[in-house]
Amino acid sequence: MRLAKYKHLGILAAAFIVVAYGMTSCDDHEAIDKNIYVGHVLCSDGHIASYEECLKQGKEPVAVVFYTSRETTEDGDGLAIGLREIPAVAFSDTLGVNQGTSTDTDSKCGNANTFALYSNNKAESPLAEEVFSVWRYGQSAYIPSVAEMRLLYATLDIVNPIIVRCGGQPVHRQDAGCWYWTSSEVSGQASAKAWLYSLGTGTMQETPKTESHPARCIITLHR
Repeated sequence: MRLAKYKHLGILAAAFIVVAYGMTSCDDHEAIDKNIYVGHVLCSDGHIASYEECLKQGKEPVAVVFYTSRETTEDGDGLAIGLREIPAVAFSDTLGVNQGTSTDTDSKCGNANTFALYSNNKAESPLAEEVFSVWRYGQSAYIPSVAEMRLLYATLDIVNPIIVRCGGQPVHRQDAGCWYWTSSEVSGQASAKAWLYSLGTGTMQETPKTESHPARCIITLHR
């Protein structure tokens, strides 16, 4: 930031060096922004970039970034939503069983919740079974918690158009179709109810776990 002390020619020379370095690398490729932004897409090989850059490189988009963390933590660098909707299924095949998910509606714990549903040996979860059967690319997809659904709701105006551009199914935001399963059971009623979340209004509703509703998979991003 000391360029003001340089003479005119020195400024031009320094600027030329900076521009030349920023535009090229040892293999003459354009420099790539390593940051993750809402609206970027996750490709099948793990590459994260804008939709345009993904297509330019001939990669297949599989999810859209809807949340980015300000700092790297054990929660990852961001979250992305898959392009396809999980058809309406039940959270559990039976009532009367606490399936071991977190009931904390402020916790980003969807990954752990989905595994708890999948591994519970007292009740089967059609929802978790569906999640584990549909993913093809090695990423650990899961059903978002209530807290993660809030993050998705906050950026849907940006994310939904990108999902459509990628050839995916947009998130429903109207009528009954806007209610999606979270992976969070209801505190004090975990053996019978889990939370539905409206991606149309940002509200939540406790619901018997044997009811059938759609869901959306999300993915934790690590860079």
